Amino acid sequence: MSRPSAPIHKLSPMVLLYLAAVALPVRYHIGSIQMTGLRTFLALVFIPLLVLYCRNRPAKGMSIDLLFMLFVCWGAVAFSQTSPNHMLENGGALMLELLGGFLIARLFVRTAEDFHEVIKATLIIVTLSLPLAIFESLTGQPPLIAAINAMPGVNSVASVSIPPRLGLERVQALFAHPIHYGLFGSTLTALVFVGTAGRWSLPLRAAGLSAGVFASFLALSSGAFLSVLLQLFLILWALNLPRWRYRWLALAALAIAAYIAVDLISNRTPVRVFFSYATFSAHNAYWRGIIFEWGMVNVWQNPIFGIGLNDWVRPDFMLSGSMDNFWLVLAVRYGLPGFALFALAYLSGLFRVAFAPLPPELQAMRRAWVICFAGLTFTLCTVHIWTSIFSYVFFLFGAGLWLLAPVPEPARPKREAPRFTRFPAVPA
Repeated sequence: MSRPSAPIHKLSPMVLLYLAAVALPVRYHIGSIQMTGLRTFLALVFIPLLVLYCRNRPAKGMSIDLLFMLFVCWGAVAFSQTSPNHMLENGGALMLELLGGFLIARLFVRTAEDFHEVIKATLIIVTLSLPLAIFESLTGQPPLIAAINAMPGVNSVASVSIPPRLGLERVQALFAHPIHYGLFGSTLTALVFVGTAGRWSLPLRAAGLSAGVFASFLALSSGAFLSVLLQLFLILWALNLPRWRYRWLALAALAIAAYIAVDLISNRTPVRVFFSYATFSAHNAYWRGIIFEWGMVNVWQNPIFGIGLNDWVRPDFMLSGSMDNFWLVLAVRYGLPGFALFALAYLSGLFRVAFAPLPPELQAMRRAWVICFAGLTFTLCTVHIWTSIFSYVFFLFGAGLWLLAPVPEPARPKREAPRFTRFPAVPA
């Protein structure tokens, strides 16, 4: 008698449409308001998403959802005080891009199979983008962006002109900046290699990992590649200490001890030392250190509502207004209350998932998601994200919150054990 096949699980069309909108850099204008394909899609589905959320609320994690909603409300209040002429456009964009993607994840990614399909769909997008990325790396011409710009009635993101690195052009491929493409690829590092353990063979997982790492490398962004390196380090740490119950506590203690040691020994602050190792050049490290110091000056000068979209105070020699630190931008733009709401939602979700009691078969997925966001947390100290990649990162964040109250999966037929099974067997 033939062995029964596993039930076919398909990802929700809502999630597929969302990921497609993230990956297609289409833009157009309605009057003075800039719209993107992603914003258009989210505007069409946002009210139905809210209604569906109210009718079908997740079993756990509603406090995290509420904190993000309060942050969006505070953002509108802060904009009304600092940038009233832009409140409608930017407050609306913040609501759609943050809450839209997040709610799609909360509503349609609720099981291990859903999460596995999200990983697979993201890997397919990255893999399909690689020929375009390689062409752009060699020629400096982004094919998809150029093709969209050639279409009537729409345009795409601006082609970023940045000096080459390592003899290659920096690749933006699908996004507004090469850093964003690198960050997008970096999210696959732990999600593919760890999160699919027990489902995919080792060669397939290694191939998926390679695709994500290669895409991240082609961006030639030290900030984005930092996420890859941190995730690989955490994966190796787990592999080499598979049975030690306190391995993560020991790693945290080592990190705190290293911070204190650097603070005592070095003539630079630990923040400046971190930037020096998280960037390709000493110049970039020095520049990010200045950005952080002057960014904090702006925070303390405008602690309640922030500065909104206004230009920030900085030395005269800093001609560029770019602020390469996502967490710092939150505090500068929305004030300390806005930063506190966002940080509380983020840290609450991360730590609650990390310590949630889970059956052994779900621990690899939990570990993958936590490692992914551990890497992103540090990377976001060195880069800023906006529009599509901003929405995607917090879609992915919401896509892991089902682990707070996992729904039992239908029994799957037994398969031969993969050649590499240490992750599924490691206790949390």
